[in-house]
Amino acid sequence: MKKVLLTGASKGIGKALAISLAEAGHTVGAMARSKDALEELAAGDYQGKIIPLPADLSSKAQMKETFDSFLQEAGSIDILINNAGAGIFKTAEELSLEEWDKIMSLNARATFYMCNLAIPEMKKQGAGHIIGVATDVSKRTIANGSLYCASKYAQDAFLGSLRKEVRKDNIKVSVIYPGLVDTYFHGAQTGAGTQVEFLNPGDVADSVIHIVNAPAHVVIDELMIHPISQEY
Repeated sequence: MKKVLLTGASKGIGKALAISLAEAGHTVGAMARSKDALEELAAGDYQGKIIPLPADLSSKAQMKETFDSFLQEAGSIDILINNAGAGIFKTAEELSLEEWDKIMSLNARATFYMCNLAIPEMKKQGAGHIIGVATDVSKRTIANGSLYCASKYAQDAFLGSLRKEVRKDNIKVSVIYPGLVDTYFHGAQTGAGTQVEFLNPGDVADSVIHIVNAPAHVVIDELMIHPISQEY
């Protein structure tokens, strides 16, 4: 069984992933800002399987402290899943520099630094797997999405380059690109309106589990997933 560190674990795709991984027998370090949500997630059937790790991914110090805490408790890191993300959707002229920095920090900077922390540990053990939960707009652009698209393009480009750097070290790098998912990300109540046709968080979690379960000699570099109702 694997030792997995997962960001953005308190709700949506991250919560579904934490549960799916724990049910498969893996140890999951669940990172997010909400201490209460993480402790609730780690209670009951998942006590001892999910380790709650409250942290603010805009803080370098908190990322480092939390990573070190996970290593101390789990003993190693086999898989890092960069799932945390946020979006602000406005025209370019409406965006503020503060908004730009906030989204870039979470979507791109945090992915870089978590990988920066994990890679030396994975190299020491001779294997590892880094997974990025990106978005279909890591590959295309949308109106009013200049900030979100730019941040996710940056994340995707970083992970693509990283894949070429660490393959020789037996470290896999995979990126999944979900389309529309029924979460609170879209600003609507889940299961409401057109969101009933979206992917659900479990669909994305299942796809990540598929990536994780690939044989040791197989790396799934990229996986695009959409609801059939969404034209890409």
